[in-house]
Amino acid sequence: MAKAIKANLKIKIKGGQASAAPPVGSTLGQYGVNMMDFINPFNEATKEQMGQDLTVHIIIYEDRTMNWRFVGTPTDDLIRKALGIQKGSGKPNSEKISKKLNQNDLRAIAETKARDMNTDNIESIIKQVAGTARSMGVEIE
Repeated sequence: MAKAIKANLKIKIKGGQASAAPPVGSTLGQYGVNMMDFINPFNEATKEQMGQDLTVHIIIYEDRTMNWRFVGTPTDDLIRKALGIQKGSGKPNSEKISKKLNQNDLRAIAETKARDMNTDNIESIIKQVAGTARSMGVEIE
């Protein structure tokens, strides 16, 4: 029989830098789980992504055990980093960003995101990344 789920959480944490301070400590503490059972394995698993923003999905069960997985850096963060900009356009349909994303950068971002996507087809992932770029007001070369 499956365990009863108490909470299904999503937290943004920098890779390799989880600590008992907020947001980890305050979020996990309210469910009565041992936060060190999350912090140490998370920091070990994400030491290669040190300092990158990662989204962590945590499932907490009624017996105070948990499962977690992390998803890489969000696509919009990768696009902003590639272009060297602080934010996307507030009106992406009418006001475009002056910098354009080239095909090489687009493919590099897609290859980075491939681990987190539900497809192995790199062309499909490129289309998804291009859609995110368009929604930010970024044009593709």
